Amino acid sequence: MSKRKRPPDSELDMTPMIDVVFQLIIFFVTTIDMENKALETNVRMAMSPNGPVEEKKDPRTVTVDVEKDGTIKIGKRALSTGDLLTILKNARIASGSTTPVVIRADSVVEHRHVYEVMRACGSAGLWKIRFAALKEKAEQ
Repeated sequence: MSKRKRPPDSELDMTPMIDVVFQLIIFFVTTIDMENKALETNVRMAMSPNGPVEEKKDPRTVTVDVEKDGTIKIGKRALSTGDLLTILKNARIASGSTTPVVIRADSVVEHRHVYEVMRACGSAGLWKIRFAALKEKAEQ
């Protein structure tokens, strides 16, 4: 009768894997929250019930807000037209001339303020410009 030696029980330590999963969950929760907070502005966009719905968002998209007083913002940071031009030029250098720009203008803002943003896009070499509007009225 020969005795066969059993291999030692080999167990996989799951602790590092669980740590990584929790860190990923925390990362995604905080980045989603930051993106939502970045879009909280005083901009009341115009209605466009028949406009197309954006299905897939390009991660290179630069979103520019134009408030009713003409203040230009990216995120929550107010910018001069010179600062905006610098940011847009850097975006073109980093991602190419097809970098999309979305202009979120207040429904009562004077067109000259929106035109300043459009002119900055053209000067930066960005031509893929879209305007954001609401499909349906938001609940107040």
